[in-house]
Amino acid sequence: MPRTSTQMSNKPSKQDTRLALIEAGAAIIVEKGFNNTGIDEILKTVGVPKGSFYYYFSSKNDFGLNIINHYTDLYEKKMDRYFNDTSLTPLNRLRQYFQSSRDDMQNNACRKGCLLGNLGQEMADQEETFRLRLAEVFQHWCLRLATCIREAQRLDEISDQFDAERLAEFCLCSWEGAVLRAKVMKSPQPLDTFLYYLFEELFAWP
Repeated sequence: MPRTSTQMSNKPSKQDTRLALIEAGAAIIVEKGFNNTGIDEILKTVGVPKGSFYYYFSSKNDFGLNIINHYTDLYEKKMDRYFNDTSLTPLNRLRQYFQSSRDDMQNNACRKGCLLGNLGQEMADQEETFRLRLAEVFQHWCLRLATCIREAQRLDEISDQFDAERLAEFCLCSWEGAVLRAKVMKSPQPLDTFLYYLFEELFAWP
């Protein structure tokens, strides 16, 4: 019996299915790792028939790179939400940004952590394309932090004795390390330590 137009319109589009695969893959990979995540598991989660994966992605590595790009787009919106909030001073934008990430970790029982940080630890020595793309994303995050820090320095909220780019690099490296330790300890305590020393000591000015 031919399908009606209503039935046809309810069928997920290729783009919808592709996005569902990316989202399911990201959710599994952040916990199990890229190498330990099987394509069949992802297909089963989404309800896509076996053998259909390569209709949407040319390879598992291509799939992984699409996950990185999707996560990056989502995270960019989060950074916009905090760093473009002109109702807050630049220093308070930084504080709210890191505090929200700390709260997210606690709400997840300090599991999962940062998807890109996890992929960096697992894949940087295995796949050069992953390493280069992750390095590009982390550098962009540093630039976003540096822009906010520089604005705070102009308003005399942060001492201008610090180079904004190097300070942003320090913040990102320290944060990613604190996230890793929080996962190991199953406690937000390393994140709280980061927040205390960044805002109560390093950024304490004048």
